[in-house]
Amino acid sequence: MTAPSTGTNPWLRRYHAAGADSVSLVCFPHAGGSAGYFHPFSAALAPEVGVVAVQYPGRQDRYAEPPFEDLGELAEAIHQQLAALSGPLAFFGHSMGASVAFEVARLRELGGAGAPLMLFASGRRAPGTRRPGPVGPLDDAAVLAQMKGLGGAHTGLLENPELAELVLPAARSDYRAVAGYTCPPGTVIHSPITVLTGADDPLTTADEADAWRHHTTGPCTVHTFPGGHFFLEPESGPVLATVSGILARLGT
Repeated sequence: MTAPSTGTNPWLRRYHAAGADSVSLVCFPHAGGSAGYFHPFSAALAPEVGVVAVQYPGRQDRYAEPPFEDLGELAEAIHQQLAALSGPLAFFGHSMGASVAFEVARLRELGGAGAPLMLFASGRRAPGTRRPGPVGPLDDAAVLAQMKGLGGAHTGLLENPELAELVLPAARSDYRAVAGYTCPPGTVIHSPITVLTGADDPLTTADEADAWRHHTTGPCTVHTFPGGHFFLEPESGPVLATVSGILARLGT
């Protein structure tokens, strides 16, 4: 999805105005995804919550820029960009984006910037969990096959060879970044964590979702929705109600 944004920062996109005292919900896309994926979030949550969607290099208007293949380096680059934001922040990451959000939250704490009010970890198993077998699909055919298999609104676009060719470079790099990511045992942040997961997500079991509680010194709750990996789309209403309700209870 492509949508106009305000501001000139290539990393951070604001699609709708928000109140001066509103929390900024920084949203981190999935592998192969872009900032525009969160345009519906922005429309639904404004003006009480100001969505700031992260645009990774290598996609849409940043297509000419080389994408990152190291998740830690991507997190560090985003961490530096977030220094421009003021006011309270919460993080929302889907799939790969949840891992990136966790790492950025950790860097903020280490740098003294303060923990986000909440980390919403969506569609991703906890950082410390491991699965047996190959680390992940890295060749183009396997990347496309998995992206199509996971479903989502973008799936139909992948049937067009020309459009698929535009998506592949960033998706390939994202999959390599995810495959190479490791989280040392005992790594925690101080932000509370809200886990959002699809009941039929092949990439995250109930136990893997619950394991996020081992990565925070604060509370961790798990919300399970009907659907697979991209449950955010058919369940957007309940998901947004959950997110907005939690942020409201935090006093924002």
